[in-house]
Amino acid sequence: MYAIAIHGGAGGLPRQQLPSEQQRRYHDALAAALDCGYALLEAGGSSLDAVIAAVRLLEDDPLFNAGRGAALTREGIAELDAAVMDGSTLRAGGVAAVRHVKHPIELARRVMEKSRHVLLVGAGAEEFALEEGFELLPNAYFRTAERRAELDLLRSGQHVSELVPAPHGTVGAVARDEHGNLAAATSTGGMGNKRPGRVGDSPVIGAGTYARNGACAVSATGHGEYFMRLVAAYHVCAAVEYRGLGVQEAVRETIHERLAGLGGRGGIIAVDAGGRIALDFNTEGMFRGARDSSGRREIGL
Repeated sequence: MYAIAIHGGAGGLPRQQLPSEQQRRYHDALAAALDCGYALLEAGGSSLDAVIAAVRLLEDDPLFNAGRGAALTREGIAELDAAVMDGSTLRAGGVAAVRHVKHPIELARRVMEKSRHVLLVGAGAEEFALEEGFELLPNAYFRTAERRAELDLLRSGQHVSELVPAPHGTVGAVARDEHGNLAAATSTGGMGNKRPGRVGDSPVIGAGTYARNGACAVSATGHGEYFMRLVAAYHVCAAVEYRGLGVQEAVRETIHERLAGLGGRGGIIAVDAGGRIALDFNTEGMFRGARDSSGRREIGL
């Protein structure tokens, strides 16, 4: 059994603010990322390659809060975070507060594979990117008109939906390949109107991203401070590995009891050692998709 799940953020999803044409755009974008990752698995590719490919597509799409179209700091700058973890080796890599890297998830992978470190931030991460041959882009590339408008509303104290019309959603993917190897990847622009230098859960291994063969792979989305305090991604895997919970039960408990008990909101996607997928959230909506070799294929908002 091979399987993949993706998310594009969790939060408020007022249907009146999401007309049918916009729903179609989100559906098509999620489908493209889901099917891209699945095609690699179907061809015998690794779970690691599959999650990276899916997240890359979502980073390129300004509908989502990662890469181009990322949320902006209170100073109007995009600062990007990402992480990846290989469940077969427990190797991991992350980057945080980078401002000029088109695909932060690719740089996170390079940190994992080509450095002695797990997490690089800011200028140090971008110096490493240059050494590894990455092209650095002007920060203006990431800043869309929708995100600038969102920032103006946030600065004025107005409420902005976490997903619509300017989605405030971290993106991520988890996968199991035909060899039983698990992987997870997460990428985000963080919170709108955040303080410069703020880092959320996405690049923090164990908080927003985690994978371990024999247990599960996890990617989270939502209010990152709560996921960090809970060490949410690792909590799911520990519940599966040490308590014997099914992956759906472990995710449900983490989201609806542990996270909600702290006052946190968001969602989690996970896949276990047998290819079983869990997608759960305690918000109005979560952009999500799942596909596996048994024929399952679903996309939801």
